[in-house]
Amino acid sequence: MARIIAFYLPQFHPIPENDAWWGEGFTEWTNVRKATKFFPGHKQPRIPGPLGYYDLRDPSVRAAQADLAKRSGIEAFCYWHYWFGNGRRILERPFDEVLQSGQPDFPFCLCWANESWTGVWHGVPGRILIEQSYPGEADQERHFELILPAFRDSRYLRVNGKPMFVVFRPDCLPDAGIFVAHWRRLALEAGLDGLFLVGMGNQIHSQSLAPFDAVLNHGPGDYLNIFPMRNIVPRVLRRALSGKIADFLPDTVSRLIRQPARYDYSDAVKVAFEHLPPGERFLPCVLAGWDNTPRSKHRGVVFNNFSPELFRRYLQKAIARVADHPKETKLIFIKSWNEWAEGNYLEPDVDMGMGLLDAVRGEVFPSS
Repeated sequence: MARIIAFYLPQFHPIPENDAWWGEGFTEWTNVRKATKFFPGHKQPRIPGPLGYYDLRDPSVRAAQADLAKRSGIEAFCYWHYWFGNGRRILERPFDEVLQSGQPDFPFCLCWANESWTGVWHGVPGRILIEQSYPGEADQERHFELILPAFRDSRYLRVNGKPMFVVFRPDCLPDAGIFVAHWRRLALEAGLDGLFLVGMGNQIHSQSLAPFDAVLNHGPGDYLNIFPMRNIVPRVLRRALSGKIADFLPDTVSRLIRQPARYDYSDAVKVAFEHLPPGERFLPCVLAGWDNTPRSKHRGVVFNNFSPELFRRYLQKAIARVADHPKETKLIFIKSWNEWAEGNYLEPDVDMGMGLLDAVRGEVFPSS
């Protein structure tokens, strides 16, 4: 049976930093609620189902999420973890409360989102909000000591007895090999059996990924150069006219030009995992849709015609991809459990209901 892990975003509660940058009370829901349609048939705004516009400071919400995931055959959440260096963290409260309270009793692991925070939320990606830094060996040790209680928790996801830790951008590390070797040594010194380290990246043969036990790539960037854009207005013309020139055009023409790049989700399903080399080191990631226009507006990317049926086909290909892996490394990641402003989530919504979770359950528990 495949081990299915869903990425989990903690940005569903207000924090002082977001209040200062974007206005009091800003959470992931802020952009989700304000989303608008850019073309006929565009499914925006997305409206959550039974969980509603939740706040992750509420332990009952976290319990309900875990219950939904468990009943659907998801083995664990992979929480996005933010450590910017020199002890700077952000959005840590939901996971810290899960760890300290012991609830919910549902497996988890961590993915270090080691990149600078920018103004991407409001379509200004060039604005640096918090810069990711790498102060050196002492900071690596401080980071490890922070996470060590999680590694020791009985709920922490393990591969062959080793806690699994994911690094989002190994290419950004000053030296991935030194980092990996250092953390492996710290784990052994702490009495762990070691670490199972997963590096993420689109360039799967990059030297920065070589030291890791496994490689995972994800996201729409894997596919954008493979198949054609589906916009009515050609890409070159959109780029030429989407600047200040569009300000002087009639509103209807301006809206036609200033549209997100559109692709078809079925195209992504067709080519899924064809680029992954054979072997258990390379892990598949299933994209549960994509539409980041709530964040990036007309600069965003939309995978159109997404459906639970196509998602299930995508998942089936991932399961086939790991069929020959040893039991412990039959690992499949899903992006994501709840990244609503990127349009990739498994949680039920008004449009699809439980369709995506039913698709997962149908593959994990085929006889149910």
